[in-house]
Amino acid sequence: MNEQKKGIDLLRDSTLNKSVGFTREERARLGLQGLLPWSVVGLDLQIKRALINIERKESDIERYLFLSSLMGRNEGLFYRLAIDHIERIMPLIYTPTVGQACLHFSGIFRETKGFYITPEDKGQIRSMLDNWPHPDVRAIVVTDGHRILGLGDLGANGMGIPIGKLSLYTACAGIHPSQCMPVMLDVGTSNKEIREDILYTGYPFERLEGEPYLELVDEFVEAIQDKFPKALIQFEDFLTPNAYQLLNKYRDKILCFNDDIQGTAAVVLAGVYGSTRITNIPYKDLRILFLGAGSAATGIATLMATALEAEGLTREEAYGRCWFVDSKGLVVEGRDSIETHKLPFAHKHRQMDLLEAIDDLRPHVLIGATGRGGTFDQEVIAAMTAINERPVIFALSNPTSKAECTAAEAYTWSQGKAVFASGSPFDPMELDGKFFRPGQGNNAYVFPGIGLGAIAVEARTIPETLFLTAARTLANLLSNEDLEQGALYPRLTQIRRVSLEIAVAVAEKAFELGLNRIARPADLRGYIAGLMYNP
Repeated sequence: MNEQKKGIDLLRDSTLNKSVGFTREERARLGLQGLLPWSVVGLDLQIKRALINIERKESDIERYLFLSSLMGRNEGLFYRLAIDHIERIMPLIYTPTVGQACLHFSGIFRETKGFYITPEDKGQIRSMLDNWPHPDVRAIVVTDGHRILGLGDLGANGMGIPIGKLSLYTACAGIHPSQCMPVMLDVGTSNKEIREDILYTGYPFERLEGEPYLELVDEFVEAIQDKFPKALIQFEDFLTPNAYQLLNKYRDKILCFNDDIQGTAAVVLAGVYGSTRITNIPYKDLRILFLGAGSAATGIATLMATALEAEGLTREEAYGRCWFVDSKGLVVEGRDSIETHKLPFAHKHRQMDLLEAIDDLRPHVLIGATGRGGTFDQEVIAAMTAINERPVIFALSNPTSKAECTAAEAYTWSQGKAVFASGSPFDPMELDGKFFRPGQGNNAYVFPGIGLGAIAVEARTIPETLFLTAARTLANLLSNEDLEQGALYPRLTQIRRVSLEIAVAVAEKAFELGLNRIARPADLRGYIAGLMYNP
């Protein structure tokens, strides 16, 4: 307890406030007598009260606001609640509810929880960082709001994403809240409706682009290296060309990664690894077809190709197992205007649409990353089922309304044969007497653990091999019960254990590669576990 704060100042400090949890002795010593009701309430009852209040709310956005308010006044209670009831709380503080929160972020704004940078701040970013109240930042999630989930350019309203991601860093991997910093590069928005909204709290101008944009990002990155040299920077929800340009520019220079490209890749690869234990088709023999060819999809395919090379395939063979269908059809050699990030997957073949590609290429795995709901219709699922005893279907787009298909549709249209995973959560269901628990390929299974491992050893960079390590570790944590229920990921109730296992594996690999800036502890697992915040 910080003895410098007493009385009402203590109750207004969310990091120290225990509200009615203060004991009578603490109330007397800390000047709290008369400022709290009579009851001294333990943490368990406070959590029960919070859960009752959550269920009283009529919508998930109201529940989001309640939890945001709780975080702002009693941080310890918020994280204890999130950790102990992660299956209930995660969908409210992150996907799918965070998408709705971002759509209305300016209208529901209550109190600031992050750091904002605009083009007007050029030349001042380093001095501005001195205003941040916490001196030891280790995890930064930064977005420019250009491509928020499947919702498009939301400008500064996208700040809900860094706030949500960092709450998962704490809840899932124990990064201390004071070491987390959400950042919005508020460079304007091309969304006229948002710009002209009188409630909009962001920089109300056309989006900054080109060299001025890159110069601002450069200044931000350099300022962070000076002010917080041990911090991990996680790039989040940047438009695909910018996402790749920034990742390629910084990935070998600083401690950073792009979660949409690399985190998504690791969690999907882990799910595909897990699916092979159900289908009994070795990973090295898989053919994979993607619908959608943005940064997330090509990031997944790149890591999958790396994993195939590790299984003994040549680079050409590995990339030849991954095929893409985008808005123009099958991505093939010689097609006009193929973006750079798609080129490695443009193979010699005739042009065709999705259904033709399924029939011709006969993929074992179909992965959707389109940002468009309903693109895996009954005909698509039937086509996959016709060529596979157990078709593997990943409907990854968020939020739920953007999912390529629902779990119920995949199971029903495949007569219970589909091995299904999604980006948004879907409820378990029964079909013909069999119980299915659809796995959510949530990046929260990997990015908190990767971040914890990298931060623990003060890694210099995060090369691709660490994401491969994380994917393998996550896949190995699947139980036989998970697989029997068709789930490709462990239950979220295991997320702290999952994050620790991934962190230890990532740290071990970092030491092996010489990426560490600290000496190896004698008990690495114990050292990392000891770093994890436990309210």
